[in-house]
Amino acid sequence: MTKTWNNKAWFMVLPVVILVAFSALLPLMTVVNYSIQDTFGNNQFFFAGFEWFEEIMTSSRFHDALGRQFLFSTIILAIEVPLGIFIAMNLPSKGWKSSLCLVLISLPLLIPLNVVGTIWQIFGRADIGLLGASIAALGLDYNYTQNAVDAWITIIVMDVWHWTSLVALLCFAGLQSIPEAYYQAARIDGASKWATFRYIQLPKMHGVLLIAVLLRFMDSFMIYTEPFVLTGGGPGNSTTFLSIDLVKMAIGQFDLGPAAAFSLIYFLIILLMSFIFYTVMNSLDKKEG
Repeated sequence: MTKTWNNKAWFMVLPVVILVAFSALLPLMTVVNYSIQDTFGNNQFFFAGFEWFEEIMTSSRFHDALGRQFLFSTIILAIEVPLGIFIAMNLPSKGWKSSLCLVLISLPLLIPLNVVGTIWQIFGRADIGLLGASIAALGLDYNYTQNAVDAWITIIVMDVWHWTSLVALLCFAGLQSIPEAYYQAARIDGASKWATFRYIQLPKMHGVLLIAVLLRFMDSFMIYTEPFVLTGGGPGNSTTFLSIDLVKMAIGQFDLGPAAAFSLIYFLIILLMSFIFYTVMNSLDKKEG
């Protein structure tokens, strides 16, 4: 008996393929095209090879922004992942209290990115902002527009406030999926809270933690709107991350060739780091298994 394949189902995914082509592939090809060309204006281009890639890779400006970006993402992951796990483990698991807590911690996620930056821009001002006025009342010299350390602290606290909820919700979903039989067995064995977390909860949350780490790394590594609204990349270049530097190069300076090469390098770094995170966490899971 021979099987006959029905390929009509492919027509159902054709709209998605067309949408992806227009929204992702075509712009990507355009960027690749700009990255290997140069122009003197009048819409006349000539082949430049890998000149722009070499210029970006050897630029101290790019290296400085890359270092700031890695530092920011490292701090964010180090704070938000443990904090999200802690919040998830202390949320009510059932009843109306659980629903209320989930709604409350989800509220920051509903706020648009530019509004988040504006909220903290006002919140941190010493003349009209509650945070700035409270710190000034304590006798501390706080000014995120003129002090690089204050600017970094403000951006980190802002990101933690905005995105820790995502990690907490993912971890809460992972905890809810653990069968009660595991906890009953732990109680019979007299396992401590730490042992229950180490050998039951943490392994069972591995899948959602992988998603949380990947999402938060990619989001933090591509952050633009919030720090741009809050500090504009300043004071000086202290909070000029890769995304802000790229926009300055592409729009502010209108250097299309270098900006296109910059964006492709930026994309490949994110892709490589995400692959490394995924591979490492999967290998750890296999060892524990």
